[in-house]
Amino acid sequence: MPVSPSSSAQAAREAVARRLRDLRKEAGLTVVELAAACGWHYSKTSRIENALTGPSAKDIRRWCEATNAKDQAQDLIVQSLNAESMYREWRHQVRNGLKQLQDGLTHFYQHTELFRIYSSTVVPGLLQTEGYAAAVLRIAASFHDLPTDDSEDAARSRVARSRVLHEPGRRFVIVLEESVLRCQMANQDAMAAQLGYLLTVGALPSVSLGIIPMGTGQRTQWPEETFHVYDDKLVTVELVSAEVKVTQPSETAQYLKTFERLRGMAVYGAEARDLILNAIEALR
Repeated sequence: MPVSPSSSAQAAREAVARRLRDLRKEAGLTVVELAAACGWHYSKTSRIENALTGPSAKDIRRWCEATNAKDQAQDLIVQSLNAESMYREWRHQVRNGLKQLQDGLTHFYQHTELFRIYSSTVVPGLLQTEGYAAAVLRIAASFHDLPTDDSEDAARSRVARSRVLHEPGRRFVIVLEESVLRCQMANQDAMAAQLGYLLTVGALPSVSLGIIPMGTGQRTQWPEETFHVYDDKLVTVELVSAEVKVTQPSETAQYLKTFERLRGMAVYGAEARDLILNAIEALR
């Protein structure tokens, strides 16, 4: 079982906090004295040292200046930025709109050769039709109380990004829980079109589409949160509040092991097509 997906981010924050605390102690300063030297309230020092507040680059420079450790400031700034980038709250990611979020992923996708995707919730973005994507993104816009609902434009961007499926030199191994097929995220016509598209994309030579039947007997792995693995180097995990990036090799290895266990329970080819066709039939 993978560790909590936010644990890597928190551990990275705590490592920065410990180093800053050590610098203060090595300089012989109390929490109050460090705060006075930096020009802020001592409670801020305490929050930073306990990894409750992430320090800004300016905070770290002041801290290192106060502790006579200016030469360590840049490394700590980079370490802190890396820690914060591992845990990105959705509310921050979508503040400039859903379309911009979709467009921002295009460059990243172009540099990935092997995609492994597991979903227990919705059809993954790479396999979504425009109608289905618009319905899913409308829910996201509503949930995050966005002042402008640009879900239609975002859906078109998401579908355009999925052209990567047809580019040479890329492979896609995708595993869905059967419940994904039965969860009606869009109206009947859009759902039928989406399920029909799964039949088409599942036949592409670059795509391995597996579905774990709801009637599977003794499971070897319970359903997990939706996650993507990119070239064995990065895992992204979708939580309600945030997207978590996992890069620690020991943790990515756990996700790869989990993915293989889930993949081993899935059915493929004709059996997978039958499950999709049954889901289409159930819409009538």
